[in-house]
Amino acid sequence: MAVTSTYTVTGMTCSHCVQAVSGELSTLPGVADVRVDLASGAVTVTSAEPLADDAVRAAVDEAGYELANA
Repeated sequence: MAVTSTYTVTGMTCSHCVQAVSGELSTLPGVADVRVDLASGAVTVTSAEPLADDAVRAAVDEAGYELANA
């Protein structure tokens, strides 16, 4: 069963930002799909199992952006 989670990422301003964040999140184990709404900063991740928040935060940091606190 797939799990969908939505995060808010700050600092994204262009399509390169979207590609960087999507690319890093896609490398996490079990991730099947990543969708980014640039205007709102919402990032929706579909994965096989729930993702650890620290893994998501590390991937977003690696891309050069920041995961907003929920």
